[in-house]
Amino acid sequence: MADLIAQGVRAEDRWRRPLPLGEQVVLGRAAGDWSASWDMQISRRHAQLLWDGRRLEVRKLPEAKNPIFFHGRQVEECWVLPEEHFIIGQTSFFLVQQSCHLGGELPEPIYEYRYSSQELSAVPFRNPDRRIEVLSRLPGVLSEAGSDEEMCVRLVSMLMAALPWAEAVAVAVLAESAKVELQKEQASRIESFPAISKSAEVSKPSLSSVGAIQAIYWDQRGIKATFFQPSRRLIYQAVIEGRSVFHLWVSGEQPIEGPFTQSGPYDWAFCTPILAESLPPWAIYVAGRRATAEFLHKGSPALELREEIKFTELVASMVGSLRRMRRLERQQAILSQFFSPLVLKSLSCEEADKLLGPQEAEVVVLFCDLRGFSRRSEKQAENLRELLNRVSQALSVMSHQILAEGGVIGDYQGDAALGFWGWPVAWPDMIERACRAALAIRSHFQTAAQNPQSPLADFQVGIGIATGRAVAGKIGPPEQAKVTVFGPVVNIASRLESMTKLFHAPILVDPAMAEAIRQKVPRTVARLRRVAVVRPYGMIQPLLISELLPPADQAPFLSDDQIQHYEAALDAFLAGRWQEAYHYLHRLPAEDQVADFLTAFITQHNRTPPDGWDGIISLPSK
Repeated sequence: MADLIAQGVRAEDRWRRPLPLGEQVVLGRAAGDWSASWDMQISRRHAQLLWDGRRLEVRKLPEAKNPIFFHGRQVEECWVLPEEHFIIGQTSFFLVQQSCHLGGELPEPIYEYRYSSQELSAVPFRNPDRRIEVLSRLPGVLSEAGSDEEMCVRLVSMLMAALPWAEAVAVAVLAESAKVELQKEQASRIESFPAISKSAEVSKPSLSSVGAIQAIYWDQRGIKATFFQPSRRLIYQAVIEGRSVFHLWVSGEQPIEGPFTQSGPYDWAFCTPILAESLPPWAIYVAGRRATAEFLHKGSPALELREEIKFTELVASMVGSLRRMRRLERQQAILSQFFSPLVLKSLSCEEADKLLGPQEAEVVVLFCDLRGFSRRSEKQAENLRELLNRVSQALSVMSHQILAEGGVIGDYQGDAALGFWGWPVAWPDMIERACRAALAIRSHFQTAAQNPQSPLADFQVGIGIATGRAVAGKIGPPEQAKVTVFGPVVNIASRLESMTKLFHAPILVDPAMAEAIRQKVPRTVARLRRVAVVRPYGMIQPLLISELLPPADQAPFLSDDQIQHYEAALDAFLAGRWQEAYHYLHRLPAEDQVADFLTAFITQHNRTPPDGWDGIISLPSK
């Protein structure tokens, strides 16, 4: 494995990237992960790189303006071996073969020190201006990172520049499962430790979970072939205790030889945890050599490092806060797909995790399905991308209207959307909100149908709405949150949506919803008419279904008087007076396709109710 190290004029203008084997990458000032944005003499796309496992091919791109230098000569292409480098502008690029190994474990340290917050707060900075400059730049530099990995690249580069005694820096992540296991073990140990102790006098954490910790990113100053082996024990200890810990493996009097130097070139290290609630703990691991640090020859090395530790802890605190902020931003972005701004505003005032937990509630469920999708998919089999775009626009209309009324998007099922009200916020007017959302969806598609140029012109929708008790809540981790609703009310809403095809009614509601609409929704918002009493396929109990209609001024083809004519026909139909029902149905306008169902049913039975007629129409399928 090989890495490419970029080093600009300033110490912090640096990164280390692993080279993919056999895969071409582009190096430049604006080349994604391979950008050296600090050097204006590097073109946006300057060179093409290819690592073949033995050497790195570097080829200048035609659009590159400035030359590439290799071994002091200007070249168009070159082949770089490990421990060699090439230069573009004021930036040097080193090819190294090094590794960071977290398997196994280093020998027991001969010296250990734990730093308390009180001790570090009293330590003054000898060069405060430089420290403040780095700390002030840190949030801006890290917040621009597009991922955790890129954040770690920038963090390590800044620490390498800010900690002159550091020879190697790594950011490691500890799995949550390992942390829980070690916390249980920690609870059985002595709660208070002496500030300074011999390692043999301290109970050490178990290291059974080899894969529980990994280096996200690391770097070291030297380019000679070597490897870096952080101490897993030290990382565990710092994370579990929640404070910085120092280990020394070789004393000032000992020669640097023996088993330790066979496993790495560094003889001291400290680790500072980065703790962020509800996120896997990270740790900053800093290592160095006795030979390059004069402070190790003065008194206690751990005490001489306090200024560096204090600075690192300030950095860790800022990184922890930034990680929490990024988590909240990601969670907000994910939740905004499901919740309206009204709901999100309410969540911001409550304990979100507690509020979003699954709970039983009175809900209104709206199931909306797209009509015409199968027909269009057959016609557009050769242009599925365009069809997908049109279906996405249709789902967007459904989602927008549900969210605009404070609803929650519970699921998408192909060309259908599930929305609901009543969780996590129990709107007192959720019945009216659901009616407004359903009627707005219907209106949008009816308007689109009148415009042949609209991408939704040949689509229609069927909507089923039901209300009742259900369990609603969030499942999955914050980064992959999904909200949903469970219960019979969901099945009823889905069945009602399917019945809209049979009855040619755009919106159907169940009896509980119909009763709530009559009591709580003004006729200036929505109207109702009873449609039929049916026994859905596979169900025992009959169901009185009703149609949700726009107010009279928005649906002039069906007046209030005509609705009364239909309901009079339904009453006669249920009572077995089919001649009377047939008479009322013929007083309805030809545009009213809902009346066609009862008319056809009566006609098919020669206008005579079958023996034992109970008014219930059994549906043959879903």
